[in-house]
Amino acid sequence: MAAIYDQASDEAQVKVVFTTAEPDLQLPESKRQLIVPADIRRYGLSRVLNSESMLDTPSPIPFDFLVDGTYLRTTLEDYLRDNGISAETTVTLQYVRSLVPPVFEASFQHDDWVSSVDISPSSSSHSNGRLLSGSYDGLLRLWNASGQVTTVSPGAANGGHTAGIKAARFVTATQIASAGLDRTVRIWKYGTESEEEADIDEAAAPKVLKPVLELYGHKGSVDALSVDSVSKRVLSASVDGAVGLWSVSRSTAPAAPESLLPGAGAAGASAPNKKRKVAAATSETPRRGALALIQAHKSAATAAVFDPRDRTVAYSAGQDHTLCTLDLTTGIVVSTVATSHSLLSLCAMRASGSKLLAAGNSARNVVLIDPRVSVATTAVMTLRGHVNKVVAVAGAPDNEYSLVSASHDGTCRIWDMRSSRKAVDDTDAASATTSVSDAVFVIDREGREGKRRPLAGEGVKVFDVAWNKTWGIVSGGEDKQVQVNRGRDVVAAQ
Repeated sequence: MAAIYDQASDEAQVKVVFTTAEPDLQLPESKRQLIVPADIRRYGLSRVLNSESMLDTPSPIPFDFLVDGTYLRTTLEDYLRDNGISAETTVTLQYVRSLVPPVFEASFQHDDWVSSVDISPSSSSHSNGRLLSGSYDGLLRLWNASGQVTTVSPGAANGGHTAGIKAARFVTATQIASAGLDRTVRIWKYGTESEEEADIDEAAAPKVLKPVLELYGHKGSVDALSVDSVSKRVLSASVDGAVGLWSVSRSTAPAAPESLLPGAGAAGASAPNKKRKVAAATSETPRRGALALIQAHKSAATAAVFDPRDRTVAYSAGQDHTLCTLDLTTGIVVSTVATSHSLLSLCAMRASGSKLLAAGNSARNVVLIDPRVSVATTAVMTLRGHVNKVVAVAGAPDNEYSLVSASHDGTCRIWDMRSSRKAVDDTDAASATTSVSDAVFVIDREGREGKRRPLAGEGVKVFDVAWNKTWGIVSGGEDKQVQVNRGRDVVAAQ
């Protein structure tokens, strides 16, 4: 069937072929080829696909369309002309569920910088889960969807952190791990579901987290955590260059090193600091050591993550420009990949069969790395757009192609790895990057009244970001706020 295309005619048409990688949205072979108006745009193409003669969806699904790896943002006619493509060419359109713009919903105010955010697994009593924040004031806070603090960690005098918190993660729905400048990893009990029911009482005072374990072993600030809820183990990354593996069970955790316990001297984990008020009371919380401390990096270790498919394997990133593969059974570094820049953040992608890791770096990029291949071909894609270092990355909750990154430039950016182009100006020859991608959406910091903060102003660094199907995208930063952005789960569903 020949395409009909006449630039002088209002009825110009283009022949297209629809394709998708989503198994639940496949078209029958007989319906995949179609002739459409040349001036049609994404919205019109989406309506065509949702029609009774095509997918016949029970409710409309917003679609985006990729042409040669790039999102269609003009008419088909303009795309052909701008790319010097013949009007007789059959255009292949890959349709994907649209990424809906994540709009600002709320901000939760803190007394100090917000260094870490996480969202609890859903429970039967609270399907939305709880939002967890860690702050430089040394406190953990749990929030409900109404912006109410339901639970808070105790202060230093009662078993809490003695300095600022740098990382906090849910281990399970009722267990939390935190770490920070006091060089410790701490485990907390959140409470039972029946106890959570009292959270709905807005007049009630916040509950207090119960300290379960104090874990010692690091000799520097602990800046990042990763958890495995199945084995109930925790990974830590510290400025001492080591990656720690910890048990959240006091019965399986080994004894703590005496030299690192509080009061052991200047090298101790909680040695007094003249600039900080440290509790003098002796903690009643059990103290334990690490299952393993792996000296993976020559300078600060900035991130560590479990392999999502093999719990005996982990990966770590460091300011020494390296990404390490770790064998947690033997406690050794299996392999090391050298990159051209300091790596500051890390997450494992969920794509089926993929071993890709997304690493944020000091060069303002997110680099997708395959740790199994040689250094010469390690970077397979670079995500460009940030104008300051990228300090946090998180994958989409139900979409293996998307991720969000947080940067000291004051923004979070959403990326879709299906949209990419060949790198024609890549100056990082050592990475052998084959393609680059631009952000789909940019999330700016907002004031308490929902007003955008100027990027040149004070207090705009973003320190952490989490992406949850129900809450949306949650970020914390130098503006002392947790910010919630949501676009109806961001990935439009059927």
